[in-house]
Amino acid sequence: MAESTLIETEKVTKRFGSLTAVDGVTFSLREGEAVGIIGPNGAGKTTFFNLLTGLFPPTEGKIRLSGNDITNAPPYKRVMMGIVRTFQLVSVFDSLKAIDNLVLSHVKFNPDYKTGTGFFFSNFHQEEILGPCREALRRMRISHKAEIMTSELSYGDKRKLEISIALSLQPKILLLDEPFAGLSDVEIVEVLDLITKVKETLTLIIIEHKISRIVDLVGRLSVMHEGRLLAEGTPKEVLCDPVVREVYWGKEEGLVCSV
Repeated sequence: MAESTLIETEKVTKRFGSLTAVDGVTFSLREGEAVGIIGPNGAGKTTFFNLLTGLFPPTEGKIRLSGNDITNAPPYKRVMMGIVRTFQLVSVFDSLKAIDNLVLSHVKFNPDYKTGTGFFFSNFHQEEILGPCREALRRMRISHKAEIMTSELSYGDKRKLEISIALSLQPKILLLDEPFAGLSDVEIVEVLDLITKVKETLTLIIIEHKISRIVDLVGRLSVMHEGRLLAEGTPKEVLCDPVVREVYWGKEEGLVCSV
C-alpha cells in the first residue's frame, strides 16, 4: 500500500469543563501503517479515539482524512468514510445470531439503505449483504458459529465477532481499543494472530495496556501522558526512552530496553 497520509490531527484538544483530556495532539497515520497508542490509565487514549471517530467534537484543533477536513463530521459519516472502531468492552447484541450482528451493522451504514416502517432481517439475507459478512466471520475464524445466538458465545468469540463486524464495514482505518481486555492468555494469542493477519490489508491503530503483546505487531508506538503526546518512535526507541520509562514502564514488569 502507498504510504500517503491517511488521517491526521492538528493540535486537537478536548476539554470537559476544567479537565483537559486531550491536549494539543498532532498525530498522523500513513496508509498501511500499524500504530500502537499506549500510556497510563487516564492518559487520554480512548478520548483521542472518540475524537478520531466523531463521538466527541474537539474543543480545538482539526482532523483530516486524506487531506479533507472531517472535524465536524458525525460518527456515522466517518464510518461510511472508512473509519471504524471497536470498544474496550465488547459491544454486540446478545439477542441476535452472530451473523445478524454483522447484517445489522452492514445495512445501517449502507448509503443505499433507507429506513422504512420496520426492520426485518429476512429482507436483508441476500448474498450481496451476506457475502461480506460471511467473509468477515471467516477472517476471524468463527464462520462456523454464524447461526449461533451471540449470548451463547464465549467472551473471546464475542471479541472476534466485534472485530468481524468492523471488518464487514470494509474500513480504511481500523481502530482497536484494548482488544485483549478480558481475554485469557490463550484467547489473547488467538486474537493477536488474527489481528496480525488483518493488518496486512488495512491501516491499524491499536490501544493496548499489554505492551509486550503488540511490540511485534506495530511499526510505531505513540505514547500519551496527561492528554499530551509524550513520545513517538519504533517500539525499541520508545521502550528505551528514559522519560517514557519513568512515567510508564517503571510499573510494567518484564519490559526491557532490548526489545
